[in-house]
This record gives sequence, C-alpha cells and structure tokens, in this order.
Amino acid sequence: MNAHAYIKVEGRVQGVGYRYYAMSQARALDLKGYVRNCIDGSVESEVEGDRESVSRYIDALRAGPSFARVHDVQVNWLEVNGRYRNFDIRF
Repeated sequence: MNAHAYIKVEGRVQGVGYRYYAMSQARALDLKGYVRNCIDGSVESEVEGDRESVSRYIDALRAGPSFARVHDVQVNWLEVNGRYRNFDIRF
C-alpha cells in the first residue's frame, strides 16, 4: 500500500445504492477502508491501496451508480497507516 485518501462525495448520493456501488468498486480494486453516509447528505470514504487503484476508485466515485448525481468530490491525501484489513460499509 502506498496511497491513502479521504474522500467526500456530495450530490444525490444517499438512497441510490451509492455505498454498495463504492464497496463493489473498492473490493474489485483490492482496496481497504470504508464508506458511509454522513448526516449532511454526503458520503465519505477512506481507502488505502496502490496509488493507481485509489485513483481509479476516485474516478468511479465521480461517476457513481446510475441513480446517483455527483456534484462534488473532495479528496485529501493522507499518510498510509495500514489500519484497515478489508473494505466495509459503516453505518
């Protein structure tokens, strides 16, 4: 693992299968971390993995599933800490 990102996605991203879409994308890219809904209507995700896979995941989040409407994706690159063992949806 050489990349760690915190991502916040805004738009119509709750109630449209967005978290399950994100989990599917992350697992396909062998990323570790989580995704969850935020109280403000956004979705946040934190992932670790190789930099190319993390970048592909971010691109997938920008696209979103068919019923989502993504308006903004904010990415903060962080120091890799290796604290995640898998990728999960948090509630």
